[in-house]
Amino acid sequence: MGTTPAPQLNDGDISWVLASSALVLAMTAPGLALFYGGMVRRKNVNSILMQCFMCLAIVSVLWVVIGYSLAFGPGHGWLGQFVGGLDWFMLHNVSMYTPEHWTSDPKWDPTTSYGSTVPNQCYMIFQCMFAVITPALVIGSFAERVKFSAWVWFTVLWLLVVYCPVAHMVWSHDGIENHWGVLDFAGGTVVHMNAGIAGLATALYLGKRLGTDKPGMHNVPFVMIGASLLWFGWFGFNAGSAISAGALATSAFVVTNTATAAAAISWAACEWIFTGKPTLVGACSGAVAGLVAITPASGFVDVGGSLWIGFLVSVFCYCMVAFVKPKFGYDDTLDAFGVHYIGGLWGALATGLFAVKVVNSAGSGVFDGNAGQFMTQAKGCAVTTIYTFIVTLIICFIIDKTIGMRASAEDEVIGLDLSQHHERAYTILD
Repeated sequence: MGTTPAPQLNDGDISWVLASSALVLAMTAPGLALFYGGMVRRKNVNSILMQCFMCLAIVSVLWVVIGYSLAFGPGHGWLGQFVGGLDWFMLHNVSMYTPEHWTSDPKWDPTTSYGSTVPNQCYMIFQCMFAVITPALVIGSFAERVKFSAWVWFTVLWLLVVYCPVAHMVWSHDGIENHWGVLDFAGGTVVHMNAGIAGLATALYLGKRLGTDKPGMHNVPFVMIGASLLWFGWFGFNAGSAISAGALATSAFVVTNTATAAAAISWAACEWIFTGKPTLVGACSGAVAGLVAITPASGFVDVGGSLWIGFLVSVFCYCMVAFVKPKFGYDDTLDAFGVHYIGGLWGALATGLFAVKVVNSAGSGVFDGNAGQFMTQAKGCAVTTIYTFIVTLIICFIIDKTIGMRASAEDEVIGLDLSQHHERAYTILD
């Protein structure tokens, strides 16, 4: 039996992945924090910033202790299709190896590494930033009504029993959806559909906020700055997922920017048609929807596919936010479900339509001659949706029956800034 030749570390690839990790970090704090913070009422903005910032801290610790092992570590037995084992607990065996170590260490197995030219620990910290932003996205659905203590426990439990298994199923070598051939380049199912459907579950469980008839959206410039930082950081999210500084990263970068721009135009056009005036918040929401939709497809589609994905995602998400949500009356505070789940669902399915082998030989879609890929994508979306929705409801029930999940009516009226953190994000002048 021949031995697998040891791959060679590439300084350029390592630099790109580490830089991309920093870009994705900035998507959560300050990007998402400002985007969400600008859309809530003034009495709750500090609580949103606190939750996004602490999500970065809490998940970063959990990830290196156990999260990476559960999400990407080797699986064992039938359960290994759904979640990793504890082989990489506390980053044990997650190497910073040089090529000399690879050639001399018989324990090194290329099938348990992700990216042949970067150390496993480099890939680990890149994926850490994906794990950080995903539970932070869920905040958008239950903002302004959850106790901070309950949010902490929700984040811990949700990361370990929802995010890590879904990431393992889709992205790990052992994962069941990976074996099916589901294409998800940078997290359409793992991040956006996952967070969006979890957001809907929490919003339905908690019920509506108090006082939503009063003005909200206290700071539109915050929204624009946050959306712009998300757009900027998303290049690390998508192009960084190539795990190399090469042609695939370049293509992912180009289609990410193209789809985002198309979606911003499309959302503004929808508002112009249905309300008579385009808004800055709408254009920003469209840009985020475009970023979401192109995420799973970014490493598989060309510019033509990205334009279709971008233009159409805003139509779908705008209809969900403007028409479906008011009709059914659920309180998805900042439209995490309407933008991230619907956008991620369209992006995942569109990957099955528009993927072309000329961009990435790993996959092709219906329009490139692979008629079965669309159903494969649909099957992956269904598994993520059902698993995440049910388990998120169970987590909410457990927390609610132990420490209580929703803030008291008095605390909610006062605002979570004062009731949960005893500080305000603004100053009242005498």
